[in-house]
Amino acid sequence: MIVVNRCSHPKDVIGATTFPVSSQDDPLETETQSEDLDMQVTVIGIGKMGLPMARHIATAGHAVVVYDNSAVARESAHAAGLQVVADLASAVKQADVVLSSLPHDDALLEVGAQVVANASAQPIYVDTSTVSMRASATCAEWCSSRGIAHVRATVSGNNKMAEQAQLTVLGSGPKAAYEQVLPLLQLFGPSQFYLGEGDQARLMKLVINLMIASTSGMLAEALTLGEKGGLDWQQMWDVIGASAVGAPIVRAKAVQLRERDYTPTFTVDQMRKDVGLILEAGSQLNVPMTLTGHVDQMLHEASAQGDANLDYAAVIRVAARAAGIEVSPS
Repeated sequence: MIVVNRCSHPKDVIGATTFPVSSQDDPLETETQSEDLDMQVTVIGIGKMGLPMARHIATAGHAVVVYDNSAVARESAHAAGLQVVADLASAVKQADVVLSSLPHDDALLEVGAQVVANASAQPIYVDTSTVSMRASATCAEWCSSRGIAHVRATVSGNNKMAEQAQLTVLGSGPKAAYEQVLPLLQLFGPSQFYLGEGDQARLMKLVINLMIASTSGMLAEALTLGEKGGLDWQQMWDVIGASAVGAPIVRAKAVQLRERDYTPTFTVDQMRKDVGLILEAGSQLNVPMTLTGHVDQMLHEASAQGDANLDYAAVIRVAARAAGIEVSPS
C-alpha cells in the first residue's frame, strides 16, 4: 500500500498563486473515431505537449477549447486555430472531458481544485502530467468527493513525438472512465496501456523516466572513457547505435549528440524535477535508489555548471569536465 499525506480540501487552494502551465501532426486514424463519440473537451496547459494533443483532438472532430495562463501559449493555440478561453474556471464549466498537461504538483492541485469547484456536470478529468504519487492521490480524492472520475494518463515521449502522434499512453484510474476516454487517448499515439484503478500510471511513468535518466548517466561515463582514451566521438556513436546497447532512445539521442548538439527536447532542470519525484517514490516505498541518486547529483552539477537549460544529456558534459576534457561553452 502506498501511504500519501492528505492535503487541504480544494476550496482552500482555489485562490492560490497562478502556475506556469506549459509542459513540454495529424492524429492516427482509428476505427473508434465516429460521430457518436464526439465530446466537448477542454485542454488546460497548451505548451509543447498540450498543444499538439489539443490539435489532434480537434482534428478528430471533437469540440475543443483550450486554456493556459501564458500569453505566448495562448497566442500559439490561437494561431493553430484552437478556441482559447479567458479563464480557468469558465474553461471547465461545460466540458465532458477536461484534459491537462501540467509542469508540476502545484499546477495539478490548482487545476484539480478548479475542476471540482466549477464543473457544472461531472466531467472526466484526464491528466497527462508527470507528478508525484502524493499529489495525484490527493487530486483523485478531491474528484471522487464530487463524483468526478480522475483518469491518470501519463505519456511517454517528447514534444516531437507528441506532434507526430507517436506517444505511448499509460493509463490508470476508474476503468469505465478510462474506456470512455480511450478514443481520445488513441489520438496521441499507437500504444495505450491500462495499468489499474489507482495511481499506477504515475508510478509507471517514473519507472520509465528512471531508466531514461540512468541511460544518460551511463552514456556520460562511457563516452568520456572512450574520448579520454582517444576514440573518435562520432565513430563511438556509430558503433554504439549498431551494437547490442543501441536501444531506440540511444539511437534517437545520437542524431543530435554525435554533433555535440544539446538543443533540448527535455532540459536538465526538467529531468531534475522528475528524478526528484522518483527519489520521493523510492522513499515512500522503501526502495533503495543508489544509481538514481548518483544521476541526480550529475544533473545538479550540470545545472550548477550553467547547463540547466540544455538537454538532460548534458550530464555527458559533467563527466567530461571531471575527466579534464575541455567542453565548449553552452
